Amino acid sequence: MDKFEKLQGIAAPMPLINIDTDMIIPKVFLKTIKRSGLGVNLFDEMRYDADGNENPYFVLNKPQYRDAEILVAGDNFGCGSSREHAPWAIKDFGIKCVISTSFADIFFNNCFKNGILPIVLPQEQVDILMKDAEKGQNARMTVDLEAQEITTSDGEVIPFEVDSFKKHCLLNGLDDIGLTMEKAAAIDAFETRAAQSRPWV
Repeated sequence: MDKFEKLQGIAAPMPLINIDTDMIIPKVFLKTIKRSGLGVNLFDEMRYDADGNENPYFVLNKPQYRDAEILVAGDNFGCGSSREHAPWAIKDFGIKCVISTSFADIFFNNCFKNGILPIVLPQEQVDILMKDAEKGQNARMTVDLEAQEITTSDGEVIPFEVDSFKKHCLLNGLDDIGLTMEKAAAIDAFETRAAQSRPWV
């Protein structure tokens, strides 16, 4: 998993509330177990019409937001089913940070496990960031995980809270497997002792 330290990028405004995981990645695309290739179908039913043509009014289809790395979203983002394909699709598109007033618990935790930083802020601060994102590609935000600060394009600094363990994992690029491998030496030592003390096992 890639490390997340400091991100400076375009933020896309998506003020819709209750964006569920089926809206993020429709169930028809859940046949794969690969984490790559899902970005093209992110928000599929909103991004494309019935013939597969792009909806020019959808935010991520607009030229100024095609390279967005930050998503400023409405309340209760990621609700619905617990599909891990949702953060996979978000990450594959190129979005590394999602900001909202609240997230569904399972989606929230799945973001951290896939290298995405979900940030929870009060509505008034999300409103500030939403307005900043509406300025387009010339308004770049900075998300500093180490300092736990978001800086708007105008230089306004907004602090945020993040669980210390989850912060450690993102800063060091550690998913569940990476965390286990940090203990590889201790695991090997245990296996050696166990083999010596119980050779019949």
